[in-house]
Amino acid sequence: MLEVKHLSAYYGDQPVLHDISFSVQSGEWLMITGPNGAGKSTLMQALLQGVPHTGDVLLDGQPIQALKPRERARRMGLLAQGYAAGYDFTVEEIVRLGRYAYHDALSGFSAQDEAAVEQALAATGTLRLRRSPISQVSGGEAQRAFLAQLFAQNPKLLLLDEPSAHLDLSYQKQIFELIQIWLRHEGRAVTSVVHDLSIARRFGTRVILLDHGRIAADAPPPRALTPALLQEVYGMDVAGWMRIMYDNWAE
Repeated sequence: MLEVKHLSAYYGDQPVLHDISFSVQSGEWLMITGPNGAGKSTLMQALLQGVPHTGDVLLDGQPIQALKPRERARRMGLLAQGYAAGYDFTVEEIVRLGRYAYHDALSGFSAQDEAAVEQALAATGTLRLRRSPISQVSGGEAQRAFLAQLFAQNPKLLLLDEPSAHLDLSYQKQIFELIQIWLRHEGRAVTSVVHDLSIARRFGTRVILLDHGRIAADAPPPRALTPALLQEVYGMDVAGWMRIMYDNWAE
């Protein structure tokens, strides 16, 4: 569904990513992780064509830059760390924006559009918030509203850029479990940038571990996040630190 070939990205003359290649298949949840400065956010921006790069990014075998915006939106959608709406839309209006990839500005919403919006609101538990201005809901509720917009958009591939970074544990759990349920449908895949290694292990089917703009590992979580690799990439005993942290909950 997504194929990245020999991608290198730059800020000015400074290289940030070096010859990155990987692919994402239907049913996979690829987690991209690594320490600060490893190139995670730059890689996400390169996939979205937001930074200068060399190499190829293909969606269903087609160069992403050759796709028209509407066609790209039908295939790929982004959930970022947070959003600021330019207008005080209601939650339902936010979700409806996900359907604009399926018709032009002059045509009205179809019964299929209305059904997609209703299903997205129901799936994310935001039906009760549908008339609420986005400025008057909590951060977690707003993030669920934008996730509902993505579900209404119905792309094949979700890109998640630290979508739960500023959410409390309850909302983190909700967001990732909702995406896990979404992924169970055939012909879908997810690619996430995460800092939290526990989330990468819990939800990822594969993990790419980045180190200074290069891939240090690309494998299922148990093989990508070994104590030795984490020690090398993070420069510390990550596994030991995690055991110390979680042992505090053993009582």
